[in-house]
Amino acid sequence: MITSTGLNLWYGDNQALIDVSMPVAKNKVTALIGPSGCGKSTFIRCMNRMNDLIDGCRIEGSITFHGDEIFGPDADVIALRKRIGMIFQKPNPFPMTIRDNITYGPKIHGITDKNELEEIVERSLKQAVLWDEVSDRLDKPAFSLSGGQQQRLCIARALSINPEVILMDEPTSALDPIATAKIEDLAIELQKEYTVVIVTHNMQQAARISDYTGFMYLGKMIEFNETEKIFNKPSEELTERYITGRFG
Repeated sequence: MITSTGLNLWYGDNQALIDVSMPVAKNKVTALIGPSGCGKSTFIRCMNRMNDLIDGCRIEGSITFHGDEIFGPDADVIALRKRIGMIFQKPNPFPMTIRDNITYGPKIHGITDKNELEEIVERSLKQAVLWDEVSDRLDKPAFSLSGGQQQRLCIARALSINPEVILMDEPTSALDPIATAKIEDLAIELQKEYTVVIVTHNMQQAARISDYTGFMYLGKMIEFNETEKIFNKPSEELTERYITGRFG
């Protein structure tokens, strides 16, 4: 579905990604692990061209989505970001009601029918396993929700415009264990209909929820394989040292 080939990225003179190649399989959970600053978040932000927003960012190499080059001259970045949604490290609901958070995207994309918008609200919140908790207070401010609920609201907001891929950049790092477990269960459930890529510092989380795992270090993809093989029989010594805590 998504294939990165020989991807290099610079922030000014600093090279943050070095020849990164990795496939992302459809309807699977792919995890990226590695120490802080190794390029994990930078890499997934390339997949929906979020790095375009950073001054001095330069990219060489290729990322294809359904075979189409996303950095090509004819690429439609707005359409790409509709198809590849993003969830950030800290919940970032809009300063508006729960309902308006969900309908914001569909309205931008031209949906105005009230009944259709209400259906989208209910569907998206049910997919994010939040409907039962908020269905009686949709007109309350999004900031009235707990941190874990806000993160699931952000996931529902991303789902409201029917993406194909959900990118999650450390979505549970600011959450307590109970909220984290709900997001993990949600990621597993979402792969029935969506493709999920998750950046995590939590190796146990990657082992629990992902089908494939990539280990990154100093901007390079050191190893990519099925998660079970990465954690039980890694090919690279550096991978083994990292996952067994003997890193550094």
